[in-house]
Amino acid sequence: MKIAMLGSRGIPASYSGFETYYEQLGLRLVQRGHQVTVYCRSHHITYAEPTYLGMRLVKLPTIANKYLDTIVHSGLASLHALTQGYDIALYVIAGNSLVTWIPRLAGQVTVLNVDGLDWKREKWPGPAKAYIRFAERMSTVFPTAYLTDSRVVQGYYRDTYGSEPPYIPYGSQVPRAPAGAVLESFGLQPGGYVLFVGRLVPENCAHHLVEAFRGLDTDIKCVIVGDAPYVDDYKARIRTTDDPRVIFTGYQFGAAYHELGSNAAIFVETSGVGGTHPALVEAMAFGNCVVVNDTAENLETIGSAGLSYAGAAGAGALREVLAGLLADPPRVDVYRQRAAQRAASVYNWDIITDQYEALFRDLLARKHS
Repeated sequence: MKIAMLGSRGIPASYSGFETYYEQLGLRLVQRGHQVTVYCRSHHITYAEPTYLGMRLVKLPTIANKYLDTIVHSGLASLHALTQGYDIALYVIAGNSLVTWIPRLAGQVTVLNVDGLDWKREKWPGPAKAYIRFAERMSTVFPTAYLTDSRVVQGYYRDTYGSEPPYIPYGSQVPRAPAGAVLESFGLQPGGYVLFVGRLVPENCAHHLVEAFRGLDTDIKCVIVGDAPYVDDYKARIRTTDDPRVIFTGYQFGAAYHELGSNAAIFVETSGVGGTHPALVEAMAFGNCVVVNDTAENLETIGSAGLSYAGAAGAGALREVLAGLLADPPRVDVYRQRAAQRAASVYNWDIITDQYEALFRDLLARKHS
């Protein structure tokens, strides 16, 4: 099959889970003999080569603005796709639904991964939230098909729109790395820190972890991996902590991310919105003991393989859970093993690629019939 991937910032992955999703899925599709093209935003992807891991890269401009960046680039990519003869055009994010009809004009099958309920994010003002809610509804109309990586989100679409998308989970395979130069550069020891990985935006609630550490009597460090554009006030607020145990690393990808993930004692997913969080399933694959904000989506992801805290209560509730774990290392080890086992059995990229191939072939067969 000739497959295009649209709607993300592009690859090599250097921003969020959408880019990692395309990189991991696209790599495996190429290995199975398919032709894969990934559309990239020229202001974000500086990788100079025309291909990456066997995938063709098409770099197009956009308007580098919080509200227009994604939809403008997705629109231009969709127009470019019209002339390329793709069998499948795969999109991410419900907000892109309004351009998924464009490749269909050329007989291409379009598929949209709606991800989570993006209108819940605090960063969006009222008009943007209204647009996202409209785009969410159009996810059931404009693409040939749509899907989700969360059973909770699947149920939401069924109950809200009377339309149930297929469910295909997000994958988790990541290489484990021994402690080395990256840990040394941040003054860290293997097993000597609690880790957060994600965009530093208000709805991801990294402040829960930073504030929780204030009352913890421990020498364990708190490592915050990530960054984000357009939220300077929030980032400045959480970085004003005077706790020397809290370390902000900025973005970390590839080998550096693998080293940090492989050697954490505990991973905390504080996000209060979204579907399946890639950093969480990868933390499970690293064999971390995971603690999550008790959203339905996070609880679905961990099953019985992790612990949760009351997200509505914030830092105080998280502090209590962390204090209990840090006082009970054998319990941490039990949950490390449970997390790794769940990641291997449920969030497996190779099995997930099988499911995408089957979905694509089924949609093409329906089209031809």
